[in-house]
Parts: sequence; structure tokens; C-alpha cells
Amino acid sequence: MDGWYVDERCFNCDVARQLAPDLIGEAEGKSQILRPPHDEKETRDLHAAVFACPTRSIRPSSGQPDRRLDPFPMALDSGVLLCGHNSKHTAGANSYLLLRPSRTVMMIDTPRWSRELAERYAAVGPITDVLLTHRDHAAHGRRYADHFGARLWIHEGDLDAAPDADQVIRGLEPLEIGEGVTAHPLPGHTRGSVLYLADDRYCFSGDSFYWSRTTGDLDVADSVTWYSIEELATSLARTAGLLRFEWVLPGHGDRRRLSADEMCRRMEALAERTRRLRPRPVDFTAVRW
Repeated sequence: MDGWYVDERCFNCDVARQLAPDLIGEAEGKSQILRPPHDEKETRDLHAAVFACPTRSIRPSSGQPDRRLDPFPMALDSGVLLCGHNSKHTAGANSYLLLRPSRTVMMIDTPRWSRELAERYAAVGPITDVLLTHRDHAAHGRRYADHFGARLWIHEGDLDAAPDADQVIRGLEPLEIGEGVTAHPLPGHTRGSVLYLADDRYCFSGDSFYWSRTTGDLDVADSVTWYSIEELATSLARTAGLLRFEWVLPGHGDRRRLSADEMCRRMEALAERTRRLRPRPVDFTAVRW
């Protein structure tokens, strides 16, 4: 489309469509360019999709994309930045930088590894902790933690994915891991899934739940649940009433900001819907992006 195309490496991770939903759509299980950008904002949106795509599949036929338009890390809110540069080794998961009042930073899950990117993220502020939500997103955790001189966190249920983690979250009880930041174990998607709640404002939900553009609501990826959908239902029932936040910031699936009261209502409803789900075969094509 006007010199832009999506190549055959696309594996339908949805990242590009989150960043440029008016320009990039889905067809036959892959992303496709819908139309060229019409103005400067849409050009920036398209380049955000380009530099987030884990397979670098969004390309101009005229050559390489303009690296001067790489927006990452990109502010989503006053306290959170999106890392971009998603990694194939985490199935294209989103990762984030959480800014703390002490002027330090926490990284939640990880983008692709490169020293240049690590230095770019470190320029935001001293990164003290790398928080892994679960095993699927552990690929680059040790390299980033070592580069930053940061602590690497994971839950004991997924410890075999990061056996050299510095801090291990155990059991099911919430754990305060920093001022204003609490880890909530949420087994279901994997045995060691965790969400991180910050400042009663930000919920980094990993792959436990996300905002679905298809349903217009919070949703779970019950067709891609590696451990137990029944355990996820139990986790949500136990945890939903403890969580108060405005932003849902998942690894896979879209982001959304609503009032804290509205998010509470939707979390309770999600817990009830998940309670009625039953195990099903893994099917990536059935995810309701």
C-alpha cells in the first residue's frame, strides 16, 4: 500500500495493530497495511508499529524505515513508558518502564536485547529492578538486569525459566517489592504468573488478562493457557477485589485506561466470566485481539 507492506515473517502478535489501528488490520491470520498515513501523526503511528514489530515485518518497499522516527521508549502516561522493540523470543510481548518517585525506574518484562537499546532505556533513569511476569517473557531478563546492575524478579512457579533470578516471589500472598509496587501471584496462564500493581494506577498483567478490541472489555486468552484456566479463574476470584488501578498494561493484547471504579467493576465481571470457562486445546488463532 503506497510502498508499505507486511512481509511473510509476521506471526500475528497484534503489536502493530495496537499502535496503528487505523492503518494496520488483520487478514487471514496476519497483519496487513490498510492504507498509507495521511498526516504527521499517522506517520508517527506507523513508525511506532515498525519499530515495535518483533519480526520487523512492516517495511517500505523503497528501503529501510526512517530511524529518526523511532519513538521508543514512548510515554503512555506520566509514570509509564512503552519500551517497543518487541522480541521474537518473548512471542512479541510488550514491555514497560515504570518511573518511580525516587527518580529510579523498574522494567517490566523485556524488549529485544541490544546494548544500544539497553543504554537508551537506562538514559530514562537508573533501572533498579527487572520484573518478569512469567516464564514466556524471561528470555532477556538476565542480560538486561546485568547491564543495569538491577535485581531480576520471578515467581517460584516459573523459576526454571530464570533460575539465576535475584529475587524469588513465593506462594500466593501479595508482596510489596518497592514503595508503591506490589506483586500479586496469579497462577493460571502459567504456574508462576504474576501481575505487578503500582501506585493504585498501573496494572502490569503479563498474559493473565488484557484489553480486547474485539469484545471492548477485559478478557483472558483462554485458548492460550499453558497451566490451567480453572486456576486462573480461582486467581482472579481471589485477587479482583484487591486490585485498584486505572491502566491495564498487558504483555499480549491491548492497553486501556478507565476510571479505577470502572476497572474494579470490569475485573469482578471478568472473574465471573472466567469461572465459567473450561479447558480447551491451545489455539493461537482463537485469541480475541
